[in-house]
Amino acid sequence: MRTRRLFLNRLDPAHEPVDAVVVIDVLRSFTTAAYAFAAGASTIYPVETIAGAFRLLRRVPDAATTGAVGGGDPIPGFDFGNSPSAVQNANLVGRPLIQTTAAGVRGLTRFRRARALFAGSLVLGRATAKALLALQPEEVCFVITGEWVDRDGDEDVACADYLEALLRGQDPDPEKYAARVRNSDFGRRFQAGSNPNLPAGDLDLCAQPDRFDFALLASHVDGRLQLQRSCAGQHGLELRNGLQLQAPLSEQVCA
Repeated sequence: MRTRRLFLNRLDPAHEPVDAVVVIDVLRSFTTAAYAFAAGASTIYPVETIAGAFRLLRRVPDAATTGAVGGGDPIPGFDFGNSPSAVQNANLVGRPLIQTTAAGVRGLTRFRRARALFAGSLVLGRATAKALLALQPEEVCFVITGEWVDRDGDEDVACADYLEALLRGQDPDPEKYAARVRNSDFGRRFQAGSNPNLPAGDLDLCAQPDRFDFALLASHVDGRLQLQRSCAGQHGLELRNGLQLQAPLSEQVCA
């Protein structure tokens, strides 16, 4: 299984064919998504634009909304910011969630035609690696979304390093990757306490390796991109474009 990396901030306009893609956004898109599923969300619709999110909300009026603009400020009119601590204790049982963010969601939509597409974060580390090992694609591409002109993105690079070590059969110490999340350029902004939209509690929740036992798998349903939990021991997962499984699938869509 080959691995490689792309940085969302450096991509050229061409779409590249890839077997499996993990779009990584530790701070905070796909950590927020994980906590939203833990709070009972039924599905997550990643939507790239704010206008598109509000259009979808008119079609799915029972949905909750979560998201932020670049830099982390909440989107006006949304129920939640892009904040795991905001959704952690919310009652989302049975409700769909519409998510719009400047990095993670944009990365998912960019690679929506990949044969297998995952939303990655440190809290989903081992579960994501297990899902990839079950699929055995020829190549796994890690997409780093957190690098910007004023941010090193090391929180996402650390997650990619952790996943790559797991895919190679190693047993790395997860805490060293959590420390890199906290000490990344963006992580230090949460620690500074100077921006109420970047609370330290979010950083604490984002820097918890393997907190959840599910991966987040993206698929197209009725023409829309959706995220669903992918869990062990269930059946019925179908991947698009004919990705061949080399072993029995151990990670399946959760009920």
